[in-house]
Amino acid sequence: MTLPPFHLHPTVDLLMLLVEGSYLVAIRNRRRAVGVGTPGASFARDQVATRRQITLFSIGVGVLWIGAEWPIHDLAERYLYSVHMFQHLLFTFVAPPLLIAGLPVWMLRKILAPRPVALVARVLTRPIVALAIFNGVFLLTHWPAVVTLSVQSELFHFGAHVLLVGAALLMWWPVMSPLPELPSLPAPAQMLYLFVQSLAPTIPASFLTFGTKPLYPIYATFPRIWGISALTDQLIAGLIMKLVGGAILWTFLAVIFFRWYSLEHSSEGWDALQWRDVERDIRSEMTKR
Repeated sequence: MTLPPFHLHPTVDLLMLLVEGSYLVAIRNRRRAVGVGTPGASFARDQVATRRQITLFSIGVGVLWIGAEWPIHDLAERYLYSVHMFQHLLFTFVAPPLLIAGLPVWMLRKILAPRPVALVARVLTRPIVALAIFNGVFLLTHWPAVVTLSVQSELFHFGAHVLLVGAALLMWWPVMSPLPELPSLPAPAQMLYLFVQSLAPTIPASFLTFGTKPLYPIYATFPRIWGISALTDQLIAGLIMKLVGGAILWTFLAVIFFRWYSLEHSSEGWDALQWRDVERDIRSEMTKR
């Protein structure tokens, strides 16, 4: 046997089409509102959405769809825990930053327009809170009893994935936020934040990597595929969690460092960094009023 029998997951397909479709419709309506295509109309590019933003958001939706559809979903739910871990990596470290990078500021402000939503978002996107929520949800969704229930109940599994993606969006917000009202951290703080996050999976990953018996007994009952034993499958899952997840975080950390270094040593130098922070604070105060 090479792959599970092919079949689609209509709920996943419809949800992804709904998310992507709603995004594109919102952009189309925005274009009409600001007069894109109208002779003589003037508008700034950031009043609608750049091609880069549309591409990044669509890739993010595509990553979610790939992770939740055949064959990854079927392999993760019925055969290999390592694929389950890879699936969760797509949902937490790949798709969320792409989705945030693809959201225009005006769209985010519409989402956060209701005051209760804005107040909750302001609390949940604080760095310490976001880290605590994400890592708490991450540990919960990898708890043996929860994993067992998730592979036994399609509905529970779907809910766990929605919760995981939502928590990951919060975790990435202090690094990726384009909103001055809910600002991202300064570059040095972003690097420290991602460094702390890279350490968080060390303990659960060590249990998977060095375990002498299956941590998730239900996966030991599944048919073996490609000659991978339950313990080897568990070992691979631990390596994916620590090495692949860590590589993604450290890649972001390196990009942030070199951008910060380049800006600090550019012709504008330190003053540009300081003014950017001052401007962000001014906008934030004006929004509060």
